[in-house]
Amino acid sequence: MTVRQDRKIEAVTGTVILDEIRLESGDVIRNAEAAFERAGSRSGKTVLVCHALTGNQYTVGSRRQPGWWRGLISENGYVDLNEYEVVTFNVTGGCSGSAGPLTTNPATGKPYKSTFPFISVRDMVRIQKAALEKLGITHLHAVIGGSLGGMQVLEWVIEYPEKVDRAVVMAATPSLSDYGMAYNAIARKAITNDPKWKGGAYSAEDPPADGLALARMTGMITYRSDSLFNQRFHRDTKDGPGRSHEEVAYQVESYLLYQGDKFTRRFDANSYLYLLKAMDGHDLERGREKPLRQLLAGAKVPATLIGFKKDLLYPAEEMARFASLWNEAGGRAVFHEVDTVFGHDGFLTEYSRWGNVVKEALRKTEEEKAE
Repeated sequence: MTVRQDRKIEAVTGTVILDEIRLESGDVIRNAEAAFERAGSRSGKTVLVCHALTGNQYTVGSRRQPGWWRGLISENGYVDLNEYEVVTFNVTGGCSGSAGPLTTNPATGKPYKSTFPFISVRDMVRIQKAALEKLGITHLHAVIGGSLGGMQVLEWVIEYPEKVDRAVVMAATPSLSDYGMAYNAIARKAITNDPKWKGGAYSAEDPPADGLALARMTGMITYRSDSLFNQRFHRDTKDGPGRSHEEVAYQVESYLLYQGDKFTRRFDANSYLYLLKAMDGHDLERGREKPLRQLLAGAKVPATLIGFKKDLLYPAEEMARFASLWNEAGGRAVFHEVDTVFGHDGFLTEYSRWGNVVKEALRKTEEEKAE
């Protein structure tokens, strides 16, 4: 295990090495890396954060480079680092230090690229548990995550209910909808149709950037609501329409092109493909031979579910129905809907609208443990 410490905010980053990981598929990954960030109080109250599709382990970050959830998690924040320890792992299959297409296959001495085995959300969670144990953490005060992160939280609840005191699930449902899979199919086609993809054997110097950028542009449309796009751009022009099919005529086009190009500089196309497949396969019932109601009946973990208005991928009304089913099965699920124009991306912004829901969930967990 390698460790680097930022003493200013007590953030530690490092890598846990797992000798052998056996996946649901039966494939085995040896000498598998699990890259992590660990920040806050070593009080024994550990909060595991699970990141979304294009996220990473840098949840808190540093003063110079704040992490992607620094608006939620900080000293005296909604998740108070003075009180809680927060741990995040880069998911298996990702491209920020954990085992994935960019890491070295010990059998060949070369990067896996597209020979990396397919992974599931369930695999991610089992690997997180093993890595936590290597860090000396055997019990979690809470598990929190949104989107792909929320899928991981749900798998934690079903796989290891005795290890978790509370689940906070944002913008996620028990399985990915056909609508969500449809958008993933478009993104996948964009990448694999790029001539530079080369079956996944592309070089780091010449990746399928056009395909990956188009995949990201497609995703951006689903992450935000129509209201937000319309309010932000107002059909504002950039270069003026009507001169060329290749022109960037409107500001909304410029925005999407910028987002796509920026994304290609920080994310790997193969990793994106592997994580899309993991999301497609997310289904709590898959392989468990029990209907969802029975699975939830066995999961005695109190749950806070947070849905976001205008979320196209995980509609708030679907999450509300899920919470009702959980309670009917004997669970303790509370649902909150956040009024926002940000849609699915609501869990990454406007913390003042929902941060107190998370804060209250963590506080309530402490009260329940004290009873």
